[in-house]
Amino acid sequence: MTDNKQPTIYDVSERVGVSLATVSRVVNNNGKVKSETRQKVLKAIKELNYRPNAMAKGLASSKTTMIGMVMPDLTDLYYAELAQGIDAVAKIYKYSVTLAVSDENPEAEKAALNTLIDKHVDGMIYMGNKTSGEMLKLLEDSPFPVVFAGSVDPQGKLPSININYVKAFSQAGEMLKKSDLDESEVALVDNPGEGSLSSLRQQGFLNAVSGGKIYESDDDYQAGYNLAQHLYEDGIKAVIVGEDEPALGILNYMQDNGIKVPDQFQIISSNDTKLVKMARPAISSVTQPKFDIGAVAMRLLTKLMSGQEIDDSKVVLPHEFVMRDTTK
Repeated sequence: MTDNKQPTIYDVSERVGVSLATVSRVVNNNGKVKSETRQKVLKAIKELNYRPNAMAKGLASSKTTMIGMVMPDLTDLYYAELAQGIDAVAKIYKYSVTLAVSDENPEAEKAALNTLIDKHVDGMIYMGNKTSGEMLKLLEDSPFPVVFAGSVDPQGKLPSININYVKAFSQAGEMLKKSDLDESEVALVDNPGEGSLSSLRQQGFLNAVSGGKIYESDDDYQAGYNLAQHLYEDGIKAVIVGEDEPALGILNYMQDNGIKVPDQFQIISSNDTKLVKMARPAISSVTQPKFDIGAVAMRLLTKLMSGQEIDDSKVVLPHEFVMRDTTK
């Protein structure tokens, strides 16, 4: 470890080979820890010169009424709407929210988790779709409850609030097939980097359009615009797009090049944010109850933080479709 790097609770857990929760219990002297393990943790703390956050240490035996929220992108309207739901319920239950932005970077995510542990939050809501196996393990071992909101835990161990992505993308595929298109003319545009969420989208799409094509795209506008030419040249006449920004890029490419939407090319997006509503023509979309996903996630977290019994930790909310002007 370099001299200019402040050691973290993560460094201690890695040195000893125990969970973050175990280190937290030793630091705060609350909870049962085997004597041998406690000595190893204390030795690592001394060797690394780890200095626990003084405020967190002082609050070890009491509630802070603060929850952490980890968001991958502060500018993404999808996550912003989830956050509104989280914040609304947090206020009802008198919790303050501290935000950490991960930029979908593994190191930034670990740093965010470490910061929340140091702040001694009572719980955390996680949003993100590029979660590494290491990060999943850290979340499972965290000293406070964690709930996934609009994100997928591939191992299904952590509580989560979602829609049925397989069903939604299967239904979208069926809708496009009804417009007298050959399956080879229908495509899914998706970001494979989104891991489990991408897998569920692809599964649903192929359930309905087994002969369809899948194209990879990043989640930004320019990526969609750049891909659109290849889609049209490949004979694609309809797409389902995993995110709203690339869907808008595809639409604008078609408009810029005289390709009529929806007569010559159809588009269905997935998040139904303001972007697809403000586009002209307005883009058809799967509608996710984004505010409700955030609100239910926060309510579930309040129950977990207070030790209440949970009937179902995997909540699936209903989705719908809004068919606007980019589909026939």
